[in-house]
Amino acid sequence: MKKTIILLAAVLMQTAVFAQSSWKLDKAHANLKFTTTHMMLSDVDGRFKDFDATITSSKADFSDATFDFTAQTASVDTDNEKRDAHLKSGDFFDAAKYPTITFKSTKLTPAGAGKFKVAGNLTMHGVTKPVTLDLWFRGAKVSPMTKKDVAGFQVNGTIKRTDFGVGSVPAAVVSEEVEFKANGEFGKA
Repeated sequence: MKKTIILLAAVLMQTAVFAQSSWKLDKAHANLKFTTTHMMLSDVDGRFKDFDATITSSKADFSDATFDFTAQTASVDTDNEKRDAHLKSGDFFDAAKYPTITFKSTKLTPAGAGKFKVAGNLTMHGVTKPVTLDLWFRGAKVSPMTKKDVAGFQVNGTIKRTDFGVGSVPAAVVSEEVEFKANGEFGKA
């Protein structure tokens, strides 16, 4: 009987540990990058310097997680000031009118060990469309520095910029398909 009570207590404590836990992005250990093709000849890489994300999950394997993400469009950086100014203009992101890009997950589907398909609504340039992305849960552990729970994720996918009204230039100049990849370490809030 005593063993049963101890086992039950352990199960309840484990459940309590993950009961609707919130996880906040550690911006020092995160990045959001994208790649487009210029004139069908060369890839051009960029990133957003200002972004944030949160995760909510009640399971240790994050199989029930929900993801919320926001990037500031004015933080776009391609290591070229002239191009960055053009990307922030009305020809592309129109950062003054549409200051953020957001993603809110709606469904998580297992796709292998630690892998998921994450479906959700992406809003960019005032347009919201459903997208499905590849998500890799890289694992969780206690940080040796902070002694707090941390978890790592990578997400990648391809979107069509013109589906969101981004870019007034033809695909022969800037590819319609934009590949992106984000990596993030999250700390339990």
